[in-house]
Amino acid sequence: MGMDGKTRKERRLLLTLFVCLVLGGVLTAAALGASRDTGPHHAAAGAPPAAGDFVDITDVPPGEHREPPAGPDASTGTVTVDCGRNEEAHYNQDNLVVSPGLVGGAHHTHAYVGNLATRADSTDPQLAAAPTTCRDGDRSTYYWPVLRRTDRPATRPHEKAAGHGNTGEILLPAEVRLEFRGNPAGKVVPMPRFLRAMTGDAVAFTAGRAADVRARWGCTGSPDRSTTRYPVCPEGDLLTRTLVFPGCWNGLDTATETRTHLLFAAPDGMCPQGTFAVPELRISLAYDVPPGTPIALDSFAEQRHSPLTDHAMFVNVMTDERMAAVTACINEGRRC
Repeated sequence: MGMDGKTRKERRLLLTLFVCLVLGGVLTAAALGASRDTGPHHAAAGAPPAAGDFVDITDVPPGEHREPPAGPDASTGTVTVDCGRNEEAHYNQDNLVVSPGLVGGAHHTHAYVGNLATRADSTDPQLAAAPTTCRDGDRSTYYWPVLRRTDRPATRPHEKAAGHGNTGEILLPAEVRLEFRGNPAGKVVPMPRFLRAMTGDAVAFTAGRAADVRARWGCTGSPDRSTTRYPVCPEGDLLTRTLVFPGCWNGLDTATETRTHLLFAAPDGMCPQGTFAVPELRISLAYDVPPGTPIALDSFAEQRHSPLTDHAMFVNVMTDERMAAVTACINEGRRC
C-alpha cells in the first residue's frame, strides 16, 4: 500500500473512532438524563411536602401583608355570597378555566361550591341552567385544589381519583367565605357574564415566579400574620387559606390563554392602563387541622405539594341584574 492509501486508511480509522466517541458520549448523557428525570419525578409523586414548607405562625412577622389605604374615590362596599362548604361533595380533576374540554386535565382534585354542573366540558348555556349551592341563586362556579390529611387513607372514590401522588383524606373546610370587594382607588364596573378568572400559579414551585404566588396562609388566632408556607397553628385555631383574584379587566375578553384579560392592580389600587376595576373576588377557606397533623395541597407531581402552588378559579354566571346589584353595593360603600 502506498503512502497516500495508508494515510487515507488512518484518517478513516480516526474518523470512525471520533464518531464512536461522540455517539458514546451522547448515549451516556441521555442515559444519565433519563435517570435524573425518572428519579426525582417518581420520588416527588409520592413525597410529602418538605419540612421547609411549614412555619410556626408565631415566627411569622405581623403586618407584612397590609391592605392599601382607601382613597377619596374608593369603592369600599363588600358583598358576601353564601354557597356552602361543598357538603354535596362536588369534586373532579377538571379545570374548566385553564383546560376547557380536557377531562382530567388538572391531574389533581378540585373542590367546588356554587354551580353544580361544572366540569371540563361545561358550556355557558349549561352553566346558566344548572342548579347551585349558593343561597341567593348565584350560579357562578368557585373552585380550588383540595387540602388533604396524609396520615389518613383515601377511602372514597373522589379521594382516590387524582393519582400523581395526591393521596390521603380530603379535608372539608370548616368555613368557606366568598366576598366581592371594591377598589381603593376608585369605583368598579360590572363583570361580564361568563368571565373566567384565575389566581395563583399551579407550577410556581418549578417556575420560580414569585409574583404569581397569590395565596396567603394563616391561623384564625393571628389575623395580622400571613405566609406563603403551611402555617403551624396553635391548638384551637383554624388554618386559613386566602385567595384574592385580579380585579382589573381589559373591557373586551372573558377569557384568554395568557391570562391577560384580568390583571392585578398596583399596590395603591390603580389598575394598569387600558383596564377597568371590577369587583375583586376573595375566597377564604378555614380548616380544623390539629397541631402536628401532616397536610398536603393537591398538585402536579413535580410541584411536590408546595403551598406556593395554591390557586383558585372562578366563572361568573351571575345574571346581569345580580351583577349590577353587586356593583352598586360595592360602589355605595354598603355591606350586602
